[in-house]
Amino acid sequence: MRIIGIDPGLSGGIAILDNLKIFDVFDMPIMSEGKKSKNQLNSAQLVNIIKKHIVSEDTFVIVEQVSAMPGQGVTSMFNFGQTFGSIKGICAALNLPIFYVRPAKWKKHFELINSSKDASRTKVIEMYPSISSRLSKKKDVNKADAILIARYFRDCRAQFNE
Repeated sequence: MRIIGIDPGLSGGIAILDNLKIFDVFDMPIMSEGKKSKNQLNSAQLVNIIKKHIVSEDTFVIVEQVSAMPGQGVTSMFNFGQTFGSIKGICAALNLPIFYVRPAKWKKHFELINSSKDASRTKVIEMYPSISSRLSKKKDVNKADAILIARYFRDCRAQFNE
């Protein structure tokens, strides 16, 4: 079973799991937008990453289902929604089953509720020591989240078929 875990958002991550093994991990592909130092999703590159990792009808995509948070700006939430919608559209176009999990669900599963943001990176390194060099920076927490999102689907797949 191939699982593609996605922590959406422009600073998010993508993890590819083959059963319980980490096959690959990526930062969300982005590109600059216009003259300002703003970024947007590089949808073409995301399509290539996902297409490259489809192995059969036994490929699943699991995306963290997040919503607007108090205090976030309208522009940032619009950009986030645009990225989330692009991910959904890409999966639909590639005929991939897509599932969603709320952050509280997967974090509770890994006992990360009320812990620091960096705790997921520590958890992944404990579970998969061989990946530690690819998660050496604090910014790699989003890739760690993507790994745990994919692993949550693998551990709790039966709940998604209800």
